[in-house]
Amino acid sequence: MLMEEDDLENKPCMFQECLALQATEKSFYDALGNEYTPPNSNQSPLAFDFDHSPGSTKESFDSVDSFDNFFDVSNWLLDRDFYSENTFEESILPPTVPSNGSGEGYSVESHFSPLKALESSNGSAGEEDENKREKSPNRSREKKTRDREDDGGDFADGGRGNKQLASSAQESDDQFEMYDKVLLCPPLNPNSHRDSSLFLVRDHYAFPNGVDRKLRQNQNEQSKGSNGGGRGNAEKEGNEKEVVDLMNLLSQCAQAVSSADHKNAYYLLNQIKQHSSPYGDEVERLAHYFGNALEARLAGTGAALYAALATKRISTADILRGYEVHVKACPFNWLSNGYANRSIRTLVQDSQRLHIIDFGILYGFQWPCLIQNLSMRPGGPPRVQITGIDFPQPGFRPSERVEETGRRLATYCERFGVPFQFNAIAKKWDNINLDDLKIERDEVLVVNCLYRLRNVPDEMVGENCPRDGVLNLVRRINPDMFIHGVLNGASNAPFFISRFRETIRIASSLFDMFEATVPREDEGRRMYEKEVWGRDIMNVIACEDTERVERPETYKQWQIRNVRARFRQLPLNREILTELKGIVKVHYNKNFTVEEDGKWMLQGWKGRIMFALSCWKPIKES
Repeated sequence: MLMEEDDLENKPCMFQECLALQATEKSFYDALGNEYTPPNSNQSPLAFDFDHSPGSTKESFDSVDSFDNFFDVSNWLLDRDFYSENTFEESILPPTVPSNGSGEGYSVESHFSPLKALESSNGSAGEEDENKREKSPNRSREKKTRDREDDGGDFADGGRGNKQLASSAQESDDQFEMYDKVLLCPPLNPNSHRDSSLFLVRDHYAFPNGVDRKLRQNQNEQSKGSNGGGRGNAEKEGNEKEVVDLMNLLSQCAQAVSSADHKNAYYLLNQIKQHSSPYGDEVERLAHYFGNALEARLAGTGAALYAALATKRISTADILRGYEVHVKACPFNWLSNGYANRSIRTLVQDSQRLHIIDFGILYGFQWPCLIQNLSMRPGGPPRVQITGIDFPQPGFRPSERVEETGRRLATYCERFGVPFQFNAIAKKWDNINLDDLKIERDEVLVVNCLYRLRNVPDEMVGENCPRDGVLNLVRRINPDMFIHGVLNGASNAPFFISRFRETIRIASSLFDMFEATVPREDEGRRMYEKEVWGRDIMNVIACEDTERVERPETYKQWQIRNVRARFRQLPLNREILTELKGIVKVHYNKNFTVEEDGKWMLQGWKGRIMFALSCWKPIKES
């Protein structure tokens, strides 16, 4: 059967299916009384590279005074109507990369060139046709048809056979517009964003004028008045709703579930269901997802339900939309990405080769803005190699998602004239060898891992601790910098009640944050709460042993782990930290905080530390 993947709508989330398949397999092994051994993927990494002369790109940025003056704040939110009228047409199309199933590397340069696309245009007449096509409701279909006609030889000779073996995961220009909208910094992309009035530029930072701070203030006042500080469900719609303390009901229900008091637990669950809703205020929404998780734990169906949630097909496009809502609501993502990317740029300022090893690359949302900034470096950009590492997917192509991320990043590098090579690795992280990483001499080496080490098992799962194994691997890599971001929480406790209390503490801050910054009727908010936070709550509350993959630790616990693994902590960059604090203070809700403790950058909401980030370097053996 011909498998075409011309859009992202049919793409499931990368991290979900692997965990779901393993959970299902384990249930069958348990039923048969056999010991379950998780699969180990040893698929060879896939690599591709290309070289592109940066000269033409550099010419358009000669007015830049200093490379250091630009800060790569990714995740810009642009006006949708404006962006649809000002897009790259040919230059952002991804490379067409036929797969022959050999697992060998391939070159992007031979299949795609934006310069050829520009040369084939017909001046003003061509631009008029393109404008008409952009405004046409069938523009995306017309575009795909035209591309296939241009590549008719490939389709006639071997294109269909290649797609039968492995699809090339091509993405339309509309979808790359969406990526640009969220991931690129508009002041550094003048060809795509011609109307500077849409952006407020201060001190080399850009913020979309379309994001009205008044909305956030109104939402903040709404949340304050809705439940008196989040204790419970306030009286609404006259006297139709009974006043209940949902947080207290959840706590009582957790105690009943823990002590196997089924009768009382089901009674409390019924009360929670009556007064919770995924469409209500922050407490009602939180109670809805915690109630579902408690009910699953009580019925013993936690692993099965989590597997069902994990295998639910969520398109990459929907993930990006939810990511956009999250970025708009809070500064956590771009704070981490911004600090990491700026630190990398400072480190590589005088070097010609940069190698980033990204543990948990997922969709690679962090890197387009860094690529864009590096393209503007005086003297030309360095050669960039990214080794993207993530958990394997089930099926015949365990590294499919990582490879797709690499193709997307390769398109951005081609577009901005940055020499690039990508290596895809999809296997258990503690089983990775140094040879898999293709480390070379005379390159600046950076290991990046933002908030994903919590998904690696710890010593509670087995005798050997995979979490420490990954840290030992990073030490053997011997990077110039190890950027480590953590979700600050103690919900990895072995005892259920302790884990429940910590999880509800973290979740209450997250839901309260959305209540203060995003309208309740926002569909992106509901999708993110359900598909991301709701799924994580189900895993932490309803799953145990190897099925529980969400295992966050506090940044102080990670401090002990990193020191034990023989890393030394690098000082925070005072200039970057001061800039970040100023941006958050001026442009975000007043309850967001950016602080420091020792050499950790701490990000919080209403005094609660949510995320922490620091930079490390291995201690040289004497």
